Amino acid sequence: MEKRELVIIGAGPAGMSAAIYGRRAGLDVLVLEKGATGGQINITDEIENYPGVPHATGPEVGELLHKHALKFETEFRMVDDSKVELRGDKKVVVTKKGGETNEIEAEAIIVATGAQFRRLGCKGEAEHIGQGVSFCAVCDGAFFEGLEVAVVGGGNTAVEEGGYLTKFASKVYIIHRRDEFRADRAAIAQALANPKIEPVYNTVVEEIADRDPDDDDDMRTLNLVLKNVKTGEISNLPLSGVFMFVGQEPLDGCVKGLVKAEKGGWIITNDHMETSVEGIFAAGDVRSKYLRQVITAAADGAVAGMAASSYINEQLHLRSTLLEPEHVTAFFYSSIDEKQVQISNAVEAASKAKGIKVPMIDGYRNSRMTEKLALAEKMPALVELSKGAVTKVTTVASAADVEKAL
Repeated sequence: MEKRELVIIGAGPAGMSAAIYGRRAGLDVLVLEKGATGGQINITDEIENYPGVPHATGPEVGELLHKHALKFETEFRMVDDSKVELRGDKKVVVTKKGGETNEIEAEAIIVATGAQFRRLGCKGEAEHIGQGVSFCAVCDGAFFEGLEVAVVGGGNTAVEEGGYLTKFASKVYIIHRRDEFRADRAAIAQALANPKIEPVYNTVVEEIADRDPDDDDDMRTLNLVLKNVKTGEISNLPLSGVFMFVGQEPLDGCVKGLVKAEKGGWIITNDHMETSVEGIFAAGDVRSKYLRQVITAAADGAVAGMAASSYINEQLHLRSTLLEPEHVTAFFYSSIDEKQVQISNAVEAASKAKGIKVPMIDGYRNSRMTEKLALAEKMPALVELSKGAVTKVTTVASAADVEKAL
């Protein structure tokens, strides 16, 4: 089985940022990606809120990140699918490419798979995807040159992409279920000032159907059946295309059911980007967070890369110190308990005087190892281990206890 130190799943801003920080920390890094590097920013027309980059296209930013990661000799590998499995204490990433399956054992894994646009779920949506229904203005906007289209949604993405579509479409309806947009004020002001944009408030799409046969305009291939949520009135809107921007959902399939997540599948992490499973981190849009932007994804990746580096180094140290020796006596204590710190000083002094090597393990900092060995409630303690198995625990409460135990 292939063995790597750090495996990153996803090559968007979070994944590539994690790769940069991981490589600079000296880790062996492998990035797995199923699409183009850059992730969701590849379908973003303009980026003007990434500090230091006043204006650029999404693909341009994605390519810059890719080149930066390659500068540090990051290895990228294209796969069709990735799945994380736990096999005892081992973390294994199972990948598929064509008809081949590969298994990679990793010291640490960073899930940076991002999110995707959510479907509206109305009648006729699925049947018309690729036939007038789109989720990517940058990808498909040019197909609607001189035609009328609609955008469904009221957040930043919907309003901004609506503005982008006016480069091609003769008219853009922005359909929103509330009486005002939820986007930033600047984005709203810019959209409402565009003569090609017409807002349609308090309205939802009930159905996407083929155009009314009585409509002689062959370019209006679709008919949106609309409902006013306040009056209940039903109306028809014939047009050529509709773009869905009604929120996102996480691409969490590789760890679904394995790590804790909130409603909707967004992965829960702490400030170190650690998930509920030891050695598995999450960064970027796939995790539960307040803001999903390129800058927050990149920041998550940096934190995850450094946290993974710290975790790997600690695990390698603990493994060689505690789990691999035939016999070892170590002292477990909490660095946030003043009395335990004082006892640890006594242990260091006594072991040095007697010529005995006693590894000092901070049970607070290495809480997962402490919990794994069932020592959390027994500290401070001298612990004897044989090939990683605890054979004896001696709780010490004073310097006298230390002298007696050693």
